[in-house]
Amino acid sequence: MRFRKTLKVIFYLNVALVVAVLGYKAYLNYFLPEFQGIHASQIEQIDQRLQDRDRFRFAVVGNINNSIGIFQQRMIPRLNKADIDFVVSTGNAVSNGGEDKYQALYGTLGHLRHPYLLTFGDHEEERFGSYRFYEHFGPHYFTFQTAGTRFIFLDSTGKTPWRWQIRWLRDVLREDSAQHRIVFMGHPIFPAGDGVLFADENDYLQPEPYREALLTLFREFPVDVVFSSNVASHFERQDGETRYITTGGAGGLLLNTATSFYHYIDVEVSDAGVETGVIRIETGQHPLLRQLEAVWLFVYSLFHVGYQNFILLVSALILLAFWLHSLLFRERDYYPDYDVDTAAWLERSFRVAMFTNNYLPFIGGVPISIDRLRRGLEDEGDRVLVVAPRYPDQAYHDPGTVRVPALLRFGSGEFRMANLFLARIRRQVRAFRPDLIHVHHPFWLGSLGVWVARRLRIPAIYTYHTRLEHYAHYVPLPGLLFRNLISHVLVRRFANRCDGIIVPTYSTEEYLRMIGVKSHIFIQPTGIEYERFSQVDEAAIVALKEKLGIGNETVFISVSRLAREKNIDFMIDSLHLLRQRSDHPFRLLILGQGPDRRRLQSRINELGLDTRITLVGAVSPDEMAIWYRLSDIFLFASKSETQGMVILEAMAAGLPVVAVRSSGIDDAVRQGHNGYKTPERPSLWIERVQKLLDNPELRQQLSGNALAFARDFSVRQCARNTREIYATILADHSTRR
Repeated sequence: MRFRKTLKVIFYLNVALVVAVLGYKAYLNYFLPEFQGIHASQIEQIDQRLQDRDRFRFAVVGNINNSIGIFQQRMIPRLNKADIDFVVSTGNAVSNGGEDKYQALYGTLGHLRHPYLLTFGDHEEERFGSYRFYEHFGPHYFTFQTAGTRFIFLDSTGKTPWRWQIRWLRDVLREDSAQHRIVFMGHPIFPAGDGVLFADENDYLQPEPYREALLTLFREFPVDVVFSSNVASHFERQDGETRYITTGGAGGLLLNTATSFYHYIDVEVSDAGVETGVIRIETGQHPLLRQLEAVWLFVYSLFHVGYQNFILLVSALILLAFWLHSLLFRERDYYPDYDVDTAAWLERSFRVAMFTNNYLPFIGGVPISIDRLRRGLEDEGDRVLVVAPRYPDQAYHDPGTVRVPALLRFGSGEFRMANLFLARIRRQVRAFRPDLIHVHHPFWLGSLGVWVARRLRIPAIYTYHTRLEHYAHYVPLPGLLFRNLISHVLVRRFANRCDGIIVPTYSTEEYLRMIGVKSHIFIQPTGIEYERFSQVDEAAIVALKEKLGIGNETVFISVSRLAREKNIDFMIDSLHLLRQRSDHPFRLLILGQGPDRRRLQSRINELGLDTRITLVGAVSPDEMAIWYRLSDIFLFASKSETQGMVILEAMAAGLPVVAVRSSGIDDAVRQGHNGYKTPERPSLWIERVQKLLDNPELRQQLSGNALAFARDFSVRQCARNTREIYATILADHSTRR
């Protein structure tokens, strides 16, 4: 047991490391301040420093490679103390051209107290980095003159055609009158000799005609020094009046040999000429470790140059090892335990803590179903504590509810992200001493509920109410990404952390199994108050009809939140077609509130349906039965339901149903028996609506069938069935403790 706990701690530490490293990379990419055209301001600073001077010094570095351990921590402090005027990189300042690498380099160079310029090299160009270099720093090749010296920066990557650069450079040198000329390019012209690690011909300037053209130019128009990098070495060569210096020692992988070591070039320019010196940087290695460098040098380089990637790689490998271990060595039994005895648990009363992201007084399917289950359990002698968000000016108050203030509000305020970090939530739940936790959402307060269950060592049960993929438009992510991946992963991961899952229909169970849920699944439809919907005072119905001005027209009703996922536009457009096909007068009452009310009303007015369709708004749950009973047919188009509780309520009021076929509808509506279900095609849907509109006898027949069907879904029966689920989970949990 202790070994398993240790493995779990190691596993979550690695998850935290991976998340932290990825978060840091995201921070580098998206949250750091923008920087553009840095070279322009740096050249201005250099020009100001060298104004009216005939002598100056600068440092040349090559192959920084985003080095932290060498360049930032060892070399920059030396450069800041040195008597120099600016710093030049000869290429490969980044380990690759990714945005995060450029952001990291910008942060590193921010530690310099001197102006700096970068040469466009191979690594700057990688991963579409050429446009990032151009945006952040400036052109890939350029020149400027200051203090009697011409500085020339060339693009040796092949991104800029070399013939064009030769033509440009010849024009520059022909008109140049500077006393000294210094050239910087990423690739060396001459090979750096033996002992260069991993070097090949592509590390040197290509193609050969480019090399020859440059050498010809430098002989015709004498250049003092040509600096380059791209190989992990220090190398110098004289050709005519020009010295060629390769410096690749500012970071990256080096051998600590006579030619491969950490260093930078100190350059002094005066009337006497251009003098250079090599400044070696000691790595601080113990002498004994030098003999082992050949073995551990690669790891050393990874850690000091790209420690974020090193940590990410190691953590990912450890996580992979855990995953393989769970696949290969963990014993699995996919059959339920049939020896579990629930009788003893059913004889006692339960203490249940429910966690939900929305609850009364917010009107919606989930809050209403939770409240009904709560009252049903309390009628059976159980105690229920609900943890839910607090709503402003709420008249609904219950001492058995822990109200949590909101951190954020979404939409028009009905969705509230409760402050789950309050310690009093855990204290109140612990004081309640629950037997189990029942959560109703797979995130936020639902996640807190599962966490509390683990802390209290009691089981957690999750009721799958909502098809999250149909709510992608509320999430600030690409719709297809959330709809096709994140929502399913979220549900699967959360459900597998719970001891049991309650779903309302067989089709919902099938969905959960298809996405990989392995926890126990129990099918239990949400209960409805059958008696209240089937028995309504006729005088109240007549009064409401008079208030609404309803005469002899057939009344359709729909109960739905006015939001995109409820597919109300489909009903509006379909009824527009129905009006053209049928002479029978009808009127649709849509009960519910939501963020799309204004847009939907505009659509109704645009189609001239304002006398046929009425957006009633929110209706108190206590008055819902009256609205159902004054109607003749229930219409529904939502495809985001897991059950469609309002459909059962409508059937309890004796209404046949016409709905768009979906997972939550398929099990409730029996074709031609208590209603009709069609594909999301207006012509088919309207055909069924018109069939009931034109045939009162058929409508009456389906009404009786709907009443009989809804009778089996009472709140009392739902509560009793849920108690049996609780007993099964508790009995199973007790045997595994």
